[in-house]
Amino acid sequence: MLTFFKKKEQESDEKIRAHVFVSGRVQGVFFRESCRKKALSLGVSGWVKNLKDGRVEAVFEGEKGSVEKMVNWCRKGPIWAKVDSFDLIWEDYKSEFSGFETRYDI
Repeated sequence: MLTFFKKKEQESDEKIRAHVFVSGRVQGVFFRESCRKKALSLGVSGWVKNLKDGRVEAVFEGEKGSVEKMVNWCRKGPIWAKVDSFDLIWEDYKSEFSGFETRYDI
């Protein structure tokens, strides 16, 4: 039984990285700010930004369960958004970020 708890603990400590692109009505609807707040509440690090073509791009790093929650949140976004398309790329975890930020480099 002790082994079961160790295995469960190890699974929850797994770190992953997701790179997402979201299109639809996702700019001008507080998508980035809502995303930042959600990521901070889940302890996920990374960034989110608007793209010139109207999409939102984001990278999430952290514990597997928390990153998966962020990915699922992005499939709908905040109440004012309408997500038409969602692309997800699983990448190698890099431990690259110390927090979560909104980027403004378009």
